[in-house]
Amino acid sequence: MNRIDRLNAILIHLQGKKRVTAQQIADRFDISLRSVYRDIKALDEAGVPVIGEAGIGYSIMEGYRLPPVMFTSEEAQSILLAGKFAEKFTSPTVKKQFESALFKIKAVLRATDKENIEKLEETVLVMGPVSGRYEGENKYLSDLQRAIIDKKSIRIDYQKLYADKSDRIVEPIGLCYYAGAWHCIAWCTLRNDYRDFKISRIQSLEITDISFETDRHPSIKEYIERMRTEETLREIVIRIKKEMMPFIHQHKYYYGFVSEELLGDYVRITFLNGFPDTFCRWILMFTDKVIIESPQSIKNTVQALCKTLHQHYSAS
Repeated sequence: MNRIDRLNAILIHLQGKKRVTAQQIADRFDISLRSVYRDIKALDEAGVPVIGEAGIGYSIMEGYRLPPVMFTSEEAQSILLAGKFAEKFTSPTVKKQFESALFKIKAVLRATDKENIEKLEETVLVMGPVSGRYEGENKYLSDLQRAIIDKKSIRIDYQKLYADKSDRIVEPIGLCYYAGAWHCIAWCTLRNDYRDFKISRIQSLEITDISFETDRHPSIKEYIERMRTEETLREIVIRIKKEMMPFIHQHKYYYGFVSEELLGDYVRITFLNGFPDTFCRWILMFTDKVIIESPQSIKNTVQALCKTLHQHYSAS
């Protein structure tokens, strides 16, 4: 960050709090205390009414207001992602307030940035709650947003679970948050089909100069709906004894946890899962403590696994 940007950021920081110490400013911007004192002096000389109280900190004189803040495209995109979570997991009142704040933010954006935000809104989908577990870094989330907006193919080095890394060139069509992690849905030129890439497993990413047309791809919502229709992604509903919940608290996110509700001695849990065999093997560990509500195909798979298990141990 250059000094002009830092001075502006310090001013915003001061106006956002009642009082800020020099050490807090130094920690916030990773600068020395000497640099803080120089920056405060520069703001004062520029006519900003900074009040400094020895041993207490700095504040801005009551009544002073900054001109409208200009957001960068990246900052606006980050706020949009936060808004997607607010829309899904907050109360109607908070949702309405956030929408109002986002509208004001859009009002101060440049025309091109407004257009980019509108494009991005259609390509981001949040489908499940935020998990408390660590899913690895999502350091390429911002790059993926840029590639989607600019309609550029990306080259990724992707690490599949328990498999070798593979080099892919893909056309990203959208970002989706489900099963406790961010995923990039993209057309894979290697597989000649759409693929779901967990962003935390992307080892490296490069935005290429290769453009692609979005018209030939479905929207992120259309893709997810297609997966549900084809049962590539299916909704699974189970009831599990309440005393079992501590044993599945974190594991449920790996299997596409969507929601849960308390029903007496049971908890009804809804999942969105694309690997039914793996899911069935997981819930078998809870034996008679779990009831499968739907779909019938999951019940059939569990019954078949139980029969195989019985034959296996009978033979032993």
